[in-house]
Amino acid sequence: MTIALSIGIGLIASFLFTEITGLYGGGLVVPGYLALYLDQPTRVGATLLLAGITYAVVWVLSHAIILYGRRRFMAMVLTAFWLGWLAVKLGVWIPGASQEVRAIGYIIPGLIANDISKQGAIRTFASVLLLAAVVRLALVLVR
Repeated sequence: MTIALSIGIGLIASFLFTEITGLYGGGLVVPGYLALYLDQPTRVGATLLLAGITYAVVWVLSHAIILYGRRRFMAMVLTAFWLGWLAVKLGVWIPGASQEVRAIGYIIPGLIANDISKQGAIRTFASVLLLAAVVRLALVLVR
């Protein structure tokens, strides 16, 4: 499966899903990337967990500093990037930690966290997983 095809299908699926339901799928590129990793549920789970932690950290920060719009989005992406980097660095020092238990990319969790702030965790996680499954199915059918 090629990344470009997966991202392309994900872009179209995300756009149509948002237009039809009004729900966001974690960003336009997220379903395409997650679709490529659906055979690695620990990585998908780690990505969603990191997105939830990112949202919580930025939510706490938003009570101390003014975060809205682009500032909030940037805070989500930077926090996810930093937490993902930290998790990789700490994982090296944790005995028995597997490379499979890490997030998909550094930006993807931040994009998901940004949508959590708009529509809540349950709707976001359900939308992301549904879209990723649709993209994966489309990739299988195209092959």
